[in-house]
Amino acid sequence: MMNNNYEGHDLKGTILRLERSSIYDGDGYRTVVFMKGCPLRCQWCSTPESQNYKIEEAEGNTYGKIMTVEEVLKEVRKDIPFYFHSGGGMTISGGELLSQAEFVRCLLQRARWEAIDTAIETTLFGDWETAEPILRASNTVFVDLKITDDEKHREYCGVSNKRILENLKRAGTMNADYRLIVRTPLIPGVNDSEAELERIGQFCAQLTNLHHFQLLPYHRLGTDTYRKLGRPYLLKDLRAPSADHIEWCREITGKYVKTVI
Repeated sequence: MMNNNYEGHDLKGTILRLERSSIYDGDGYRTVVFMKGCPLRCQWCSTPESQNYKIEEAEGNTYGKIMTVEEVLKEVRKDIPFYFHSGGGMTISGGELLSQAEFVRCLLQRARWEAIDTAIETTLFGDWETAEPILRASNTVFVDLKITDDEKHREYCGVSNKRILENLKRAGTMNADYRLIVRTPLIPGVNDSEAELERIGQFCAQLTNLHHFQLLPYHRLGTDTYRKLGRPYLLKDLRAPSADHIEWCREITGKYVKTVI
């Protein structure tokens, strides 16, 4: 019988939801643990229900629940046969997982101990001392690099990007065994200019650990959730970029990064 009296087993966290059989959040079939709470307020956020740290209710929906590390792992373990056959595992996403860092660290470290592949999706907005042990407990690290210009980042994301860039540079150059993937959500009129894409590419070129760079086209998923929460969706006039424009953006960043997806 497995000993469940490990570090942090009874630590409580606020979970938005668990999603099974995802194929977009790492290799193979993934069980995605969405944490609740984020200090950023990206205007294109597709999960506004993940931003508030408190459990919310709107139109009969409850967003969030309290779970212990062990309660989460009990759910994750149910999918181990799918991980084995597909090369998948557990992905922790957000919100911003660094906002519940101790919970996330214990969850990742225990999953690794149980030979469950681990991935995280983060903005790296937090203290490096908090982020580093989480990075080292991850097999794959997805980091969002939204905008390089600090003033513009404050305008569209609500916070400075200085800590994000500093942490990403350290994560991309330190001696570690995780696979680093940087992703940029491509937002028309915000970060898809030639000048901004050049800066993003140049920044990524410094990251010696970078496995590949990924462009994520803007989409309008989540707009109905804004309505349910009684919040305005500020980018309602934007439309998804064309395939030709996405390819043009790939060509620009591809001048600096070997692999662009």
